[in-house]
This record gives sequence, C-alpha cells and structure tokens, in this order.
Amino acid sequence: MKFALLAGLLTLGALSQSAPAKAKGCIKGAIVGGVAGHMAGHGKMGAAAGCAVGHHNANKKDKQR
Repeated sequence: MKFALLAGLLTLGALSQSAPAKAKGCIKGAIVGGVAGHMAGHGKMGAAAGCAVGHHNANKKDKQR
C-alpha cells in the first residue's frame, strides 16, 4: 500500500514538471483501452495501449487532411 502511494506521488510530481503534451486522441483511446483491458484483467496496460493507438489514429487523420 505504501509503495503504491509513493509511486502515485512520484508520478504526479513528474507529470507536474513536464511540458504539456498534445493528447489528441489519447483520452478517448485510453478510456476505450482501459475498459477493454479491465475486462481482460489488464486495465492499465489497456489504457496505455489505447492512448498510443488513439494518438496514432488522430495523427493519421490529420495527415489525410
């Protein structure tokens, strides 16, 4: 429990120091991937993969325009 709390605090600290990212497509992909991953027992991995796929698809759609 203490490890998870420490990891969460360190992650929040690192994110607060980083530059803002362009999350185009990431939020929607992370939600869909997180739900699908949760059903398979791997919610966090599903959310990360969904974010990557959503971002990739958003970039591909922008290039087509």
